[in-house]
Amino acid sequence: MLIKTFGAATIGIDATLITIEVHATGGNNFVLVGLPDSSVRESRERIYSAMQVNGFRFPSHSYTINMAPADVKKEGASYDLPLAIGILAGDEQVKSERLADFLIMGELSLDGSLQPIRGALPITLAARREGFKGIILPMQNAAEAAVADGIAVYGMEHLLDVVRFLNGMQQVEPYRVDVAQLFAESDHAGELDFADVRGQENVRRAMEVAAAGGHNMLMVGPPGAGKSMMAKRLPSILPPLSLDEALETTKIHSVAGLMQQRGERQSLIVQRPFRSPHHTITDVALVGGGTNPHPGEISLAHNGVLFLDELPEYKRSALEVMRQPLEDRKITIARTKMSVEYPASFMLVAAMNPCPCGHYGDPTHACTCTPLQVHRYKDRISGPLLDRIDIQVPIQAVPYSELRKREGGEPSAAIRERVVRARKIQQARFQGTGIHCNAQMTSKMLNQYCVIDEAGDRLLQHALTKLGLSARAYDRIRKVARTIADLAGEPNILPPHLMEAISYRSLDREDYGE
Repeated sequence: MLIKTFGAATIGIDATLITIEVHATGGNNFVLVGLPDSSVRESRERIYSAMQVNGFRFPSHSYTINMAPADVKKEGASYDLPLAIGILAGDEQVKSERLADFLIMGELSLDGSLQPIRGALPITLAARREGFKGIILPMQNAAEAAVADGIAVYGMEHLLDVVRFLNGMQQVEPYRVDVAQLFAESDHAGELDFADVRGQENVRRAMEVAAAGGHNMLMVGPPGAGKSMMAKRLPSILPPLSLDEALETTKIHSVAGLMQQRGERQSLIVQRPFRSPHHTITDVALVGGGTNPHPGEISLAHNGVLFLDELPEYKRSALEVMRQPLEDRKITIARTKMSVEYPASFMLVAAMNPCPCGHYGDPTHACTCTPLQVHRYKDRISGPLLDRIDIQVPIQAVPYSELRKREGGEPSAAIRERVVRARKIQQARFQGTGIHCNAQMTSKMLNQYCVIDEAGDRLLQHALTKLGLSARAYDRIRKVARTIADLAGEPNILPPHLMEAISYRSLDREDYGE
């Protein structure tokens, strides 16, 4: 007797259909083929135990199970449930008539209870794409999976629940999630607020420009000047996620297994991610990879912010690997038998001291570093990486007269309102192109939307000659100027917009600490 059940394998942030063919024959053997890894092969023991504990008879005849297509590697314990259902259906303990209607995934405990899986959202989207009426998976994943409309999601607690449901002995209502309500509940109340920041008006303005255009940013200043404090408040002025962005972000966190850590009822990431890895992070943890490729911090920060504090302390090899993702906004991880692509469209926000002691150029503290030490410290950040950072701003310690003021600065809500207004201009500009903000503009779009008049052209030519900037820096200045014009509500880029954009490249000079 040949029985078919259906599961899915995640590849990158998408999933592909896996057909599980169970063939019952004479004898007493259990053969599992189709490129399963060790955890899939171990499913036999978990299935045996779950059946025995719950009163199912384990078939005495032989089973050959094929997981097709055979060239896709099957990993993890999430195939336990479809394998168990296939075996029970082969022994006629489960009715096979309804198996073609459902994609089934879940990890079995020894007592038959279901454990959560990774990649529930992309698997559910694959089930919808393949035309299944519903998906059966652990209850802990139901809220996440139910975000995908157009398919019934059945969350189950136990193997017995699945068997009774398929045999028509138990009615189960599909799990439902109100996505609109999730976004409505997603406000920024109680978050870190820019109203807590005293002084630093130039940095606050630079962050507003960065948020409005999705630009990368670097802050250079002495310890205690507020670099980390302001970076942590950047998400409070970013525009809200769209549904498409929220789904894509959730898919990445789902395949990384992070949705499980958020709790059973966490269904959708509706606020922009803020990732802040320590400077001891490895290359693979930062950009992704491993034997079985997984997303790194740059992908987990997709549609959000990646904050690198003490930038020169990171391994140079890790920073250099980021150069291509900063341009392409994706990372491709190639292995001998497979190639996986993860999105990596993030805002890079970095902070660093101007020298090892942190006081080079500080008017209130004497620097104890030698010129050679300062030069070596600066050289830890390569020119090509610095080229890819649109906004580079020096920051000084806040004087006591500013710190003692009782009134705070402008609140995040007011800044965010201007940022959202500028982003709406960009959304209308790039509608239908897949581009969301000025920082993502292609070369063709630059020539179309960043036209500079004669006066601006002379200004830009003088600045590039004096600072010795590269062609990439020239393009990024125009992108930043376009964002500044959008904030001002100007349809054209004017010389004042260019002057402000050029001022954000001052750290390209050799004397950036002065």
